[in-house]
Amino acid sequence: MSFVLNVIAEDAAKLADEMRMLGEASWLAKNHAFDIAVPGDGAAALVQARGIAGARAADINLVATERRRKKLLIADMDSTIIGCECLDELADMAGLKPLVAAITERAMRGEIEFAPALRERVALLKGLALSALERVHDERVRLNPGAKALVATMRAHGAKTFLVSGGFTFFTQRVAAAAGFESEQANILHDDGAVLLGTVAEPILGREAKLAALEEATRAAGLDFIDTLAVGDGANDLAMIGRAGLGVAYHAKPVVAAAASASITHGDLTALLYLQGYREDEIVAV
Repeated sequence: MSFVLNVIAEDAAKLADEMRMLGEASWLAKNHAFDIAVPGDGAAALVQARGIAGARAADINLVATERRRKKLLIADMDSTIIGCECLDELADMAGLKPLVAAITERAMRGEIEFAPALRERVALLKGLALSALERVHDERVRLNPGAKALVATMRAHGAKTFLVSGGFTFFTQRVAAAAGFESEQANILHDDGAVLLGTVAEPILGREAKLAALEEATRAAGLDFIDTLAVGDGANDLAMIGRAGLGVAYHAKPVVAAAASASITHGDLTALLYLQGYREDEIVAV
């Protein structure tokens, strides 16, 4: 199997020059993203390249070239496709954000189990008016840069796209439509028509359910796992990231970044296209 070093940085031309001893740069985006073909498994070259970059804002990953462009994208929502944690923002409406956000942080770092942490946080929202969900969506939910381009470009090249979240359907339905995903899956909050009841439908969609969603989508599309890309930021994304042909930790918690086959810390979501070898002129403008 052959590999490339994939480098994404704001001043990529300087890095390309400094990395010349590793190989010639093949440009994907002028002064922003390039590949360098490497012999063997490339592990030593990856260490060397990251050493050259040092503390500069550069995302450098080793990517297999076989079936590099993926045919299925499965993405987490909160802090991946959008820039916030919807549950934390709902808690803010109830005056409980510090308490709930602390639980969220521990769950995303893998320090506590996701399902009981979700039940605990949702229970704290009992009695919150349903209008708070609409307000959070309208005022605080924003697509992360590159989200639309990522989904549109992969769909334009025949890929299936799925949004799978440990959050709530109220938000995934709207975010999926805004970003262009074909389908979405998430947890269901219980309400009485006016306020939240403080409970969530079982079984809770967490780590194993996200993996199951990836497996089912892969089977339904008649694909092999090598043809899939999974992206997320929290511990409940680890199983699907580990199973996908290309698992990407996006601005992720340390436990996720350490386990993923690729990690994007500085770039926006178009970085996932460059990881797949897309060129700048192939990215769909949205």
